[in-house]
This record gives sequence, structure tokens and C-alpha cells, in this order.
Amino acid sequence: QVQLVESGGGLAQAGGSLRLSCVASLRIFSSSTGGWYRQAPGKQRELVAAISRRGSTNYGDSVKGRVTISRDNAKNTVSLQMNSLKPEDTAVYYCNLVSEISRSTYWGQGTQVTVSS
Repeated sequence: QVQLVESGGGLAQAGGSLRLSCVASLRIFSSSTGGWYRQAPGKQRELVAAISRRGSTNYGDSVKGRVTISRDNAKNTVSLQMNSLKPEDTAVYYCNLVSEISRSTYWGQGTQVTVSS
């Protein structure tokens, strides 16, 4: 059974920081692209950041310069450091894993991030 377990969400003030982590119970983690998406009420799910198995990164336009994605293949973990938070960052954040071999896609259950002004 595939599991992606997220942690680190919560309440932060504007200008503050949060770090999200996602641990995958998958042997394919090291051959997968890991990523974070978010969905605010009434909006579509959007890419926050992704990191390939080789470490190439991709960031959503709305968060560039404020977030950093990283991975630790030894711990099957992908993390998202978010700085200079804004109220518009408020959303449910989802961990995502896509096998670069089979293209199978996995999602975490989501973690709420709320940024107060």
C-alpha cells in the first residue's frame, strides 16, 4: 500500500515561515519526481514546486523566490521550505510523487496551511 505522509502544516503569520515534509513508503521514491501542490477554496490545484530524481527543480510563479524544495532519497522524504508567507498562500498542500519510469502518480492526504495577515 502506497502512503505519502505529510507534516508541518499549520498556522503562520504573514512574513513567517513553515516547513512541510512528506515521507513516502515507496521503494520507487529515488526514481520519482517529488512535488508539492496546493488548492485554495474555490480554486484549482496548482503546482508549488517539484524536484526530479536528479535534483532539477521547478517552481510555481506565485512562489518563486520564497520557497525551496529539497529531497532526501535515503529517508524517502521531500520537503518544502516556505518563507515570506502571504495570506494568499493559505491552502491545503498536497505531496505528490510521480514515477519517472511508469508515470504512476501518488498523492498525500493534504495538510492545511493558513497564513494570517
